[in-house]
Amino acid sequence: MSSQKPNFNVTEWIKSQHCYGIGKKPIEIYVFVDPLCPECWALEPIIKKLHIEYGQLFSIKHVISGKLATLNAGKNKSYESLAQVWEKTASRSGMSCDGNLWLENPIVSPYSASIAIKAAELQGRLLAARFLRKLQEVLFLEKRDISKIDVLIEIAGSVGLDVEEFKRDINSSSAAKGFQCDLKITSEMEVTEIPSLVFFNHNIDEEGIKVSGIYPYDVYVHILEEMLTELPAPADPPSLESFIRVFKLVAAKEIEVVYNMSKSQVEKEMKRLVLKQVVKKVPAKYGIFWKYSEEAENCSPPN
Repeated sequence: MSSQKPNFNVTEWIKSQHCYGIGKKPIEIYVFVDPLCPECWALEPIIKKLHIEYGQLFSIKHVISGKLATLNAGKNKSYESLAQVWEKTASRSGMSCDGNLWLENPIVSPYSASIAIKAAELQGRLLAARFLRKLQEVLFLEKRDISKIDVLIEIAGSVGLDVEEFKRDINSSSAAKGFQCDLKITSEMEVTEIPSLVFFNHNIDEEGIKVSGIYPYDVYVHILEEMLTELPAPADPPSLESFIRVFKLVAAKEIEVVYNMSKSQVEKEMKRLVLKQVVKKVPAKYGIFWKYSEEAENCSPPN
């Protein structure tokens, strides 16, 4: 196994669309998610770390499951139960989500968000991944109804989608068929727990390796090693400043996982970036998020 670590080039990473593109990479990971699922939100730190350390080895395909979208709207007991699940998940995972949404502003049409993700995907996997992330931020942190068309259009514009094309696609048969295809894949692969990851290599005769639920980061690395027989050394992460610049809004938990830092170390490093006016602190119900500041956006990007 090579001990030489590749340099992480943020600019080239963005240009190449990194692991969300369809390239000649030895592994493809199907990530089964539901936009309303707090456990899928809790998976984000692990995905980011894999993304940075081994993204050159795999591409990602998000498969939108309808597990939570089957919510029977209008039943108060269902809303109360979901609120409790969100609160417990946020408290355990460090990825904040506010269960009061289900008591104050419940999602009126859960399927709409799933269709919207498939509409975004018609403009490319990278943009769809950005759309999904922003959708989660708006839902879990801002407690907004992501089934409303005006909210979805706002999100589409904020992540760089062609808004007029998105408006057409969200009502198209292509987006609806894309979602139905995802539901079929979920059923055929017997995915019964969300989130789940299924790892495939290019040998079509070999079955994929399915990981249901969330496991420690090393489990996913071990699977990559098992499928490839050996791994290159993991890429070093970019500077914290570059990390924030790329992702715009990140949880303290994501920084902890990606950089192997303690909470106190993260707080110390982020205070330094606050003084440089690179980031702004965004308190959440559970934990803290950090946002790349508009002032820094207008300056030259960091090296």
